[in-house]
Amino acid sequence: MMGMTETRPLDALDSAKGKRIIVSLKSGLEVVGVLKAFDIHLNLWLEESEKREDGKITKLGAVLVRGDNILLASPQ
Repeated sequence: MMGMTETRPLDALDSAKGKRIIVSLKSGLEVVGVLKAFDIHLNLWLEESEKREDGKITKLGAVLVRGDNILLASPQ
């Protein structure tokens, strides 16, 4: 990668593996969890996840978030 650590969006996600990320969904929900893996369709595997909705937090554990439901994914 010629000295650059993040040259593509997938590289940015790859560098976030093992870290907590915030995922905003089209439905308006936010899911926060530790990014374990992802694929080219941006399906995200999160562990230690929780759903945040209307000020309430619900623990979910391990989840797979389907990429076509995601508006935004960002390191926390």
